Amino acid sequence: MLVSALILAAMVSASPATSTPPAPSAAELARWQLHARAVTITRDDWGIAHVHGKTDADAVFGMEYAQAEDDFPRIEMNYLRALGRRAEVDGESALFEDLRMRLFVNPDSLRAQYRASPAWLRKLMDAFADGLNYYLHTHPDVRPRLLTRFEPWMALSFTEGSIGGDIERVSVAELAAFYDDSAVGTRPRRGDGDAELAEPDGSNGIAIAPALTRNQRSLLWINPHTSFYFRSELQMTSDEGLDAYGAVTWGQFFVYQGFNRTAGWMHTSSGVDNIDEYLETVVQRDGRWWYRHGSGELAMQSREIVLPYRTATGTQAQRRFTVHATRHGPVVRRMGERWITVSLMHKPVPALIQSYSRTKARDLQEFRRIMDLHANSSNNTVFADRSGNIAYLHSNYIPRRDTTLDWTAPVDGSDPATDYRGLLSVAESPNVVNPASGYVYNCNNWPWTAGGPESLTREAFPRYVETGAEESPRGHHALRVLEGSINWTSARLVEAAFDGWLPSFGRLLPPLFASYDSLPGTDARRGRLAEPVHVLRRWDEFWATGSVATTLAIHWGEAMVRRVAPQAAAAGLTAQTFIATRATPDELLGGLAVATDTLTQLYGSWKVPWGEINRFQRLSGTIEPAFDDARPSLAVPFTSGIWGSLASFGARAYPNTRKRYGSGGNSFLAAVEFGDTLRAVAVTAGGASGHAGTPHFSDQAERFVSGRLRDVYFHPWQLAGHTERVYHPGE
Repeated sequence: MLVSALILAAMVSASPATSTPPAPSAAELARWQLHARAVTITRDDWGIAHVHGKTDADAVFGMEYAQAEDDFPRIEMNYLRALGRRAEVDGESALFEDLRMRLFVNPDSLRAQYRASPAWLRKLMDAFADGLNYYLHTHPDVRPRLLTRFEPWMALSFTEGSIGGDIERVSVAELAAFYDDSAVGTRPRRGDGDAELAEPDGSNGIAIAPALTRNQRSLLWINPHTSFYFRSELQMTSDEGLDAYGAVTWGQFFVYQGFNRTAGWMHTSSGVDNIDEYLETVVQRDGRWWYRHGSGELAMQSREIVLPYRTATGTQAQRRFTVHATRHGPVVRRMGERWITVSLMHKPVPALIQSYSRTKARDLQEFRRIMDLHANSSNNTVFADRSGNIAYLHSNYIPRRDTTLDWTAPVDGSDPATDYRGLLSVAESPNVVNPASGYVYNCNNWPWTAGGPESLTREAFPRYVETGAEESPRGHHALRVLEGSINWTSARLVEAAFDGWLPSFGRLLPPLFASYDSLPGTDARRGRLAEPVHVLRRWDEFWATGSVATTLAIHWGEAMVRRVAPQAAAAGLTAQTFIATRATPDELLGGLAVATDTLTQLYGSWKVPWGEINRFQRLSGTIEPAFDDARPSLAVPFTSGIWGSLASFGARAYPNTRKRYGSGGNSFLAAVEFGDTLRAVAVTAGGASGHAGTPHFSDQAERFVSGRLRDVYFHPWQLAGHTERVYHPGE
């Protein structure tokens, strides 16, 4: 029996929305051209856009136009996902991803919220749509897959800039199993080793106070870890005081991670528990669903969502879903006989105001005041300003809860004690401002060491403000390079960010060595594994392109994670903690045998230098990457962040490759020094352009893999002499 009424509509022969944008009205074209005349785009010698407008709205118009020039397909894909319309171009496999979005994103609601927004924000949203539409109008050769006309309200569907965001914590597989019985076999498995080895979505942020820097100026390290090419690098300025530089998620009109003349901000994924799940006791009577609350029952809210999708033959079809919600939120899965609803932050207008306004904050006081909107849910922030302030600011949306309940699991939705009680104030969150240590940092680790080992007391905060049970490998690494260090410069900050230590192996390898040493002399494994163990014993636990030990250690670590992941999940431990504390000698030595056998099978020998197989390659601008061993690529010394490497490179082999190619990790990197003159260095993975074969498609690749960041041309006089092209949109 289906939980909801689900009807497959009759197939229709109509094609998806035409790929030719409609002609603008005379008034629209005049408005676009007025914006264009007020905007100047300067491309520097790396192809990076420096956009200036007379007003903030002009700057938004210009930066959207410039982003579209660089990679319109990524802009369109972000909005297909944000609007829940991907199945219209990618087919039925995307239906439940679309359904998940449409549980929260209602176009009619967003239109109403747009109309009720402050006038200044509506101007920016208007300019956002106008910039993209003017680009399509002036580039008739660009054929959108679906979105031929952008509307201002669409900006409210994608407001935060994170690579995943809160909604991605809702399992598509379990959503599908609830609303479609045929999908019941798609539920994820616990203890999946490959899932444990996936490159963690996250980032590194470091701020250094003037007292520890050579020039007595604040320093900020900006290092998001995302899929490559997820954001563009640009500068947007206006005569109204806007002057922001940094990483911009494709299609958004604010700098997500970056800096202005006097302040900088770096967001990192948070371990906060700010999404609540509720167990709902439901009953059906007279064709309606009811759910228990307190001593009574409340009517379930039900509505129909119609989702178009593209069939295998290219025609369009529809599926109709009757979806349900309680006062807590939409129903997303079931547990036994009870339904589970989810509550997460959904405040599009405040979120967009906060994301844009913080780019104009001049100092910590202004930045802190903007946080009172409480609309930055999934991120921590590392901050620095020219006044010498540094801060770690914890996730900005934390529901206040009854601390006697375990909020890491679904709570009883019928119990009034689980009802919404408002939010923790900024002051009640585990923030660190201007600590005595002189630094703050976050690597997606817990906040308790954000300003040094003694910066926060875990017991002083509710358990739900942080879910991390132990310090992460990257957290240990950051503390090692920061603690007790002085005379910091931008160059030293870059060196620290590319420090090669892999701290995970400091705890993983000793049990392996002990297991080998305990083998009887007659055991065949003693001879077979003698040389691999010797290589690992002599290793300094630092990555390097010429290091055979790096190759061996990582393949052994991966084999071990896959082997113990189910046991670790059952024990409530991370795979690495299980390996270090509970893995048996047979498991540890068996993992090393698997690693050497795998390497020998792939490369003819297990003695392969790391750089020969760990590669960076950019062949095309397609969103899904493709790789080819026969084509040129670059050796990458750094590794996945799961082993504690601060410089992160998530790589794997593909069905048609033996070498491993990276598709995520370090994506944008910048070191910023705040003074009367702002000075910064940066690098973007690959290059600024998404168009293969153009000069700026991969011109930063060598700098990216070697950590040789280039100068940022922030001030106009820094840009002088480094200009490739100056033009107005449409020229």
